Amino acid sequence: MKILDKYILKKFFSTYFFAVLIIVAIIVVIDYTEKVDDFINKKAPTHAIIFDYYLNLIPYWANYISPLMAFIATVFFTANLAARTEIIAILSTGVSFLRLMVPYVIGSTLVALLTFYMVGWVIPNSNKTRIAFERKYVKDAYRYGGRDIHIKIAPEIYAYMESYEESSKTGYRFTLEKIVKNRLKMKLLADRITWDSTRKKWTIFDYRVRTIEGDAKEQLSYGMKTDTTLNLLPKDFDSKYQLHETFTIDELNQYINNLRTRGADGIEVFLVERYARYANPFAIIILTCIGLIVSARKSRGGVGFQIALGFMLAFIYIMFFMMSKGIAESGNLNPLLAVWLPNIVFGGVGVLLYFTVPR
Repeated sequence: MKILDKYILKKFFSTYFFAVLIIVAIIVVIDYTEKVDDFINKKAPTHAIIFDYYLNLIPYWANYISPLMAFIATVFFTANLAARTEIIAILSTGVSFLRLMVPYVIGSTLVALLTFYMVGWVIPNSNKTRIAFERKYVKDAYRYGGRDIHIKIAPEIYAYMESYEESSKTGYRFTLEKIVKNRLKMKLLADRITWDSTRKKWTIFDYRVRTIEGDAKEQLSYGMKTDTTLNLLPKDFDSKYQLHETFTIDELNQYINNLRTRGADGIEVFLVERYARYANPFAIIILTCIGLIVSARKSRGGVGFQIALGFMLAFIYIMFFMMSKGIAESGNLNPLLAVWLPNIVFGGVGVLLYFTVPR
């Protein structure tokens, strides 16, 4: 690694971490101002506020804004280099612009790898504590209010509850059906079904089972009480607030597979989350390269103009990503395409801008 590479990498990391520190500090202050009344009203312990909430909120936001901070940091320190004609001096020694990009790519790749590790495993585990704190001390008490619940719990098994009571973990007017090739093979009807937390099983009360063996053969059986194991747990009726952010990549993949097995709705949110965890590290590299390209030339408008241009591009990227993400979560756009579309578009923009840079 040459002196030039070390020089640029030092500038990149120092500016990036300083920008992240400043923005996160502002976010924490604003967040505390908004939530201080909730902390007081619900008597949140000071220890929990600091260690359970804010010490887990800081890495969450640091990782969330990482692509934009890498971009803005690149624009800021590169524009200053260009204003002092350091970029011109570097290129005049015979260093190609492509070679100049090497330390930028190295620095952004290291940040991208750190970001991927954090968002894949570290931050989801910290989010479990942070979001549990929010549910207890910030959000209103959750009560499941769904009725006429239909759930596919296996490829050919369908469950139905007229209502579910969270406190007693009891479902009322329970039905379980087995349908093979659009033909009903078994149907269980029960007055109620209750979760046994000791044995980790459901207990069915006052049930009757209708089994269809052929076109004319049916069997009916009755019972007062029986235990059964279903691909259904009380946590499936818990609050889904920010649930996708509490899963590691392995847990997220397992949960998505479980939803697909059930044929459940709302899978798009979790697919977007999974794809975003892979796309965001690449966004750091792409935005860093664009930041170098737009700020490498000395501008008549000065450093302020280039920094303003960088913020404008960052704003466009945020709007683009949020719009495509929202459309994907509503089921109107393929989640994989929605997450990667901003990277594809801005990658293309970066390639076009590269050919406009004076050599």
